[in-house]
Amino acid sequence: MKTLILYATKYGAAAEIARRIAIQIDGAILHDLKQKSIPEVSEFDCVIIGSSLYVASIRKEAKTFLSEYEITLRDKLIGLFISGLDTESTPQTYFENNFPQELLSAAKATCFPGGIYDPEKAGWFERFLMKAVKKTTAYSNTIDDSLIKQFTESMKS
Repeated sequence: MKTLILYATKYGAAAEIARRIAIQIDGAILHDLKQKSIPEVSEFDCVIIGSSLYVASIRKEAKTFLSEYEITLRDKLIGLFISGLDTESTPQTYFENNFPQELLSAAKATCFPGGIYDPEKAGWFERFLMKAVKKTTAYSNTIDDSLIKQFTESMKS
């Protein structure tokens, strides 16, 4: 099965998750949606789309892609993932608020495996928010590889 993994990231967490997914799917092609030349989606059987969350919203590059390719994606095996640190909330809410309902309903699998906070990559406002809301100033990596494995196994079955 020819697989395209598309991701949108601000500081690299979604890219890291996409990379970990790609390792588990033979021949998967990775593509950062910030790059303008998107591979020809029609040539792939499976398309996995992911984005980091920023103030509960996926990145604009992911929103733009979903808007432009929604019809093309209807004929594909679809997987969706998001990255973020708010693993205590209901992930389904984030998916429902950020992905077109038809695409979300058609998705074979969804995944919210966690995220990464690196204060060295964050701007002053992000550092302020993390200190105020999460009460932390330290590096944090909450990516759960077992959730990524479950996701990829679902996509391959």
